[in-house]
This record gives sequence, C-alpha cells and structure tokens, in this order.
Amino acid sequence: MRVLHIATRGRRGSWLAEAFAADSASQITLEETIGAAAGMARLREEVFDVVLVSHEPDELDALDLIEGYRAGGAEEPIVVLGTQSEQEMAVLCYEVGADGYLCIHTATTRNLIWIAARAVRRHELLHMSRQLVQAEQARLDRERDEARELIAQQRHMVGQSDPVPMPKQLVDHYRELLRTYIIMGSGNLSKELKRLAEMLVSAGMTATGIMQLHLLVAEELVHGLGTRSTRHVMGRANLLVLELMTLVAGGYQQRYQERIHPPIQKTLPGFEWCGA
Repeated sequence: MRVLHIATRGRRGSWLAEAFAADSASQITLEETIGAAAGMARLREEVFDVVLVSHEPDELDALDLIEGYRAGGAEEPIVVLGTQSEQEMAVLCYEVGADGYLCIHTATTRNLIWIAARAVRRHELLHMSRQLVQAEQARLDRERDEARELIAQQRHMVGQSDPVPMPKQLVDHYRELLRTYIIMGSGNLSKELKRLAEMLVSAGMTATGIMQLHLLVAEELVHGLGTRSTRHVMGRANLLVLELMTLVAGGYQQRYQERIHPPIQKTLPGFEWCGA
C-alpha cells in the first residue's frame, strides 16, 4: 500500500515507518506531511491507497479536516490516529467520514495494517457497487430509449405522429388488460381477449385503429415505469397486440365467410330436411 501520514510537528510518524518496516508480511510505502494544508496539497498531487491522520485537537483537528475533505467529494480511505480511547473517538470519526480510529497507545502494528487494509477493501467495494449502479442505470436508460424508438417506429408505420383520442372506457379497459397481461401472460386472459376482439369486430375497428389504441396505452405505461425495466413490458405489450390482431383478423374472416357463404337452413320451404 501507498500510505500518506498527515502528522503534526509534535508527533511525527517515525514510529510508523519503523513499525511498517518491521512487518515483513506487508509491503507499505509511507510518506509524511506536516499539517493539514501540506496534507491536502499532497493529496491533490498524488493518489494514495490510504491516508493516516494524527488527531491533535490543539494543532490538527482530524475531525474537521476529514469532514471538509469528504464534503469536497474525496474518497480515499482515511484512518485517524490519536491518544484518546477508541470508545471515545471511534463513533465521532465514523460520523465525519473516516474509515477507522486507532489509539496509538494500545494498537499494534498488525492491528493498524489490518484496519488500513480493511478500509481500502471497503472503498474498493463501494467503488464497484457504484459502478454496478451506474451500469444498471445506463442499461435502463438504453431500454427506455429503445422502447420510445420502437413506439415511434410503430406510430410511423400506422401513419400517426401524435396520439389519437380514443374513447375513455375503451382506453381504460385496454390499459387494465395490458397490465394484467404483462403480469400473468395470455393463459389466463384468453376469454377476455376473445371478448375484446369480438367487441372490436362488432364496432368495425380497423387494424390501424387497434394499433393507435395500443400505442396510446403502451406509451403511457412505459412513461410511468420510472427506473424499472421496459424491455419485459414492451415484449409483453407486443405479444398482446399481436394476439389481439390475430383474433380480430379471425373475427373479420369469419364474418366475411358468413357473408359469402351464408349458413344453409335445415328447413327449406315446402321440403323436409333429410340430411342428404
């Protein structure tokens, strides 16, 4: 580890150098500065694995130093060294953003190295967690952009640039159907889909009108997802409109067949039906 020790004139860190040198299990490079200003300047110039700050309230208040340093967005692991007991100082150090506190009268070299290494590992995990959160957010943003682009392409396909007003009752019914379909799939909604398809066929709704209804509800649903995934929602929404279109097409085909080939009456005027 590369370690920076921010010390005071009254308590230099020669003992730290000797302690680290005596520990053959670790490879530690120690650099020392005197005072808060010199320490901050050094941190602006170089990157260290961990920072040790000597706490001398009359000469160097480590709590104020760390609180201001953290407020500026700094993320280096920081461990405070002082003469007060850990019961007295540990919580105060954590509250201002330090990663640990050691009483120099009772701490051993191995204890100091272990706490410093743990602080380094903690910040590595925080950095990895932050990267994962950012990657997940970027993925969600890409999915929302893809969903908006897909809806725009579908609007262009049906020759519609802006949402078309639809009857509120029909929009509400389709919205609830789409939400349920996203959660449960088509298996439990086959009857509802057939009923809706029959209503649309009876009303003479065209394929363009059905797509306009679908896009109106789908765009509203995607817009309200916030940080949740849109890929699953758009996949299920496209399956729903495809299944509904298939049922509507079947309904229109049946009506056409009945108009071209009306059903034969079993009883013709003046004859008995014999089934021949």
